[in-house]
Amino acid sequence: MSVAPLSRSARSAVLAAACLGLLFDGVELGLMPVASLSVSKSLLGDAYTPVIGGDWFARFTASLMLGAALGGIVLGNLGDRVGRTRAMGLSMLFYSLFAASGAWARTQEQMLVLRFLVGLGVGGMWPNGMALVAECWPAASRPVVSGVMSASLNAGILLLSQLARLWPITPDSWRWLFLLAGIPAALGVVVLVCLPESPLWLASRHKATRPPPPIRELFQADLLRITLLASVVASIPLVGAWSASKWMIPWADKSAGTIDASYKAATQGWWALGATLGSFAGAQVASWLGRRLSYLLISVATTFLTLALFQFSAPLEAMFHPLVLAQGFVATLFFGWLAVFLPEFFPARVRASGCGLAYNAGRFATAAGVLLAGGLFALLGGDYPRVGALCSLIYGLGIGAFWFIPNRSPVSLEEGSP
Repeated sequence: MSVAPLSRSARSAVLAAACLGLLFDGVELGLMPVASLSVSKSLLGDAYTPVIGGDWFARFTASLMLGAALGGIVLGNLGDRVGRTRAMGLSMLFYSLFAASGAWARTQEQMLVLRFLVGLGVGGMWPNGMALVAECWPAASRPVVSGVMSASLNAGILLLSQLARLWPITPDSWRWLFLLAGIPAALGVVVLVCLPESPLWLASRHKATRPPPPIRELFQADLLRITLLASVVASIPLVGAWSASKWMIPWADKSAGTIDASYKAATQGWWALGATLGSFAGAQVASWLGRRLSYLLISVATTFLTLALFQFSAPLEAMFHPLVLAQGFVATLFFGWLAVFLPEFFPARVRASGCGLAYNAGRFATAAGVLLAGGLFALLGGDYPRVGALCSLIYGLGIGAFWFIPNRSPVSLEEGSP
């Protein structure tokens, strides 16, 4: 079936809305790493200890990841049923409104529930935004467009870190940050009302009068292997990022917070700068080197850099921030890879569901991994370097996974199989 493409202005509007949605998604992802210890000190009062603070950081992270995993699957499926733009707009409203509600939290348990609800929207944004843009832009533009989108998410973390450097987050001053995170709700309304829908989704909706449920179809014989493979290659960078890399920020807060309240934000800023560049470059590197070789090299480099960060440097040392920058760059090359290749794994009729399931399978694993890392943190007496180094070995699993990645040239998105 011939599908009429969107006009250039409509495609630009789609790209701008998706990039902004992912930028604010990044703000939500970066919020608790930089604010967690301050929130816990404020809400726990005299009951706070450094080990308890690290344990609550793991709980907040796991709650967000669990919500993101469920949101990515449910809202990704919704994108295949009612349209990419509707599901994307709803995702923005979820993560914005529940994040703003955190400004009124009075207990750790209330904040924990709110982070789960924020995660529902965070998880739904990625598969619908990626599927929408992949289907609206021609194949020749996709490496650049995918790189821009991946960079947008980390640019949100960078933006947040710079705001936190200007206005340091402390136990007495953190609620403003959650109110700020509610602003993107206005964008969600604009997307629901004004943004054009994917022509490919509109065409696929009319191909069959009674299509099988999208999630069930992902586990049928012809798609099961693809679904499992996509889930594994998406899980490794996610579990590694949240179970290993993110410990650098509370580590910086604990080690330098009494000397410089903005040091944790500076650490997040250096990481986010590297991540913004890396997530953009990842799409180009993946397209240039091919699926398998690029995934292998990224896995090797990320494993060694994360180990070096936690074992051969420390906050306030001269090499700490350069290593943070380098680790952020290399570790997020994975996400440029996923932006280019993950949508191609699935046909259009189940693309948002497939991307959501594969990407968010990693978030289920991440929720479990972060809780285990939190238990390990307590077991090791709050030793950030040892926890980060041990968890960095997760990235090494990519060295084995790359053998199963097909090495063929990407096919058209209309066909959608590797």
